[in-house]
Amino acid sequence: MLHKKKSHKKLSKIVINKKAYHNYFIEKIFQSGLVLEGWEVKSIRSGQVNISESYIISHLNELYLCNSFIQPLNMSSSHILCNPMRKRKLLLHKDEINFLSLKKKKIGYTIVSLSLFWKKSWCKLEFGLAKGKTVHDKRIILKKKEWEKEKFKILKK
Repeated sequence: MLHKKKSHKKLSKIVINKKAYHNYFIEKIFQSGLVLEGWEVKSIRSGQVNISESYIISHLNELYLCNSFIQPLNMSSSHILCNPMRKRKLLLHKDEINFLSLKKKKIGYTIVSLSLFWKKSWCKLEFGLAKGKTVHDKRIILKKKEWEKEKFKILKK
């Protein structure tokens, strides 16, 4: 009986959207591929990407990443017109799209991008089904974090 070795390569994160974790309760996390152009892949490899203001919309039974900014490189994008803020299609199964569209129609749910990462040679997007936090929720979480720090200091002594 032959056993195949599973290679557990670490996923190298390109960019993380810390603002999403601060502003939303993330209920479920998904991963998807992105439809990218060549100059976008080169820019992402050099770290010229920002997803802190990005969000995901559904249009004609497809999901798109909107408002993400990929800075064009001078070397790779001199001969073509680049739109750094264009909508990028997410590659998901039909049942995942239907599930997310249904949840998004419910009051208070949104879909936010969490991070970009490399999985082998493919650029993937991690996004979450989220519910917005109120100012009161943010204060409670801040108090809990401060208490954890104090507790750690006390236990250390």
